[in-house]
Amino acid sequence: MTDCPRTPSAVSVVRAWHQALNANDLDRLVALSSDDVEVGGPRGASRGAQVLREWVGRAGVRLAPRRTFHRDQTVVVEQHAEWRAAENGEVTGQLTPASIFVVRGGRVISVIRYPDLVSALAAAGLREADEA
Repeated sequence: MTDCPRTPSAVSVVRAWHQALNANDLDRLVALSSDDVEVGGPRGASRGAQVLREWVGRAGVRLAPRRTFHRDQTVVVEQHAEWRAAENGEVTGQLTPASIFVVRGGRVISVIRYPDLVSALAAAGLREADEA
């Protein structure tokens, strides 16, 4: 019997994505995302790996996952978000948003931030029972 490569679970891809973001490992983050990844939030959405790189470069954000929900290839993560100033590392803002990730073929194809867990779960069509 031969081993066949398995596509990682959507949840494991999203966990690795958070680790890469928080380590500021842009190459790994981009590798975990599709070339035309959709990146969105309160200011709208754009597509592409370069958009992702630029967002990480200017946002100065760390996202600590709290709760995770999933069904099929859709993952919702409630996060503790912390923004830091580039010049001195001081915390400039904190929130508890939630993001919807869609994963296909072991890569994030979409990540959209919502203001809170309730709105993200509703937009994704998930429920409390879908908690991982």
